[in-house]
Amino acid sequence: MGDHCVFCYPELDRDQRIVMSNETCLFLQLHSAQKEGAPLNGSGVIVPKQHRDNTFDLTKEKWNDIFSLLKLVKERLDETVKPDGYNIGWNCGEVAGQHLFHAHLHVLPRYKDEPMAGKGIRYLFKNQGGSL
Repeated sequence: MGDHCVFCYPELDRDQRIVMSNETCLFLQLHSAQKEGAPLNGSGVIVPKQHRDNTFDLTKEKWNDIFSLLKLVKERLDETVKPDGYNIGWNCGEVAGQHLFHAHLHVLPRYKDEPMAGKGIRYLFKNQGGSL
């Protein structure tokens, strides 16, 4: 853990805010992404308060705590931004797209009227000739 981890120390990123939490996890959002009609409106990440580099470093208890907070986050987003669906996911390791090395679960509300509506996380691979 470094003293510059924006998930260990959310106050380091002035654009980031804690929206919800439980005893061991936080749901963080970037204030700049929370504009009505914006593709990322409602999006955020769930992070354990205790630093872990990636998902594979989490205990079963942390997984359960993250899942519990995810259910509460969904309830809140369903009431506030009213998405039509969700993408939920982890990036584990630099090659997989992890840029901040503190485990974090992406929560991405999706909307019928957005440009990428109907295109899930496999869309990029399918359109690049991949077989995932």
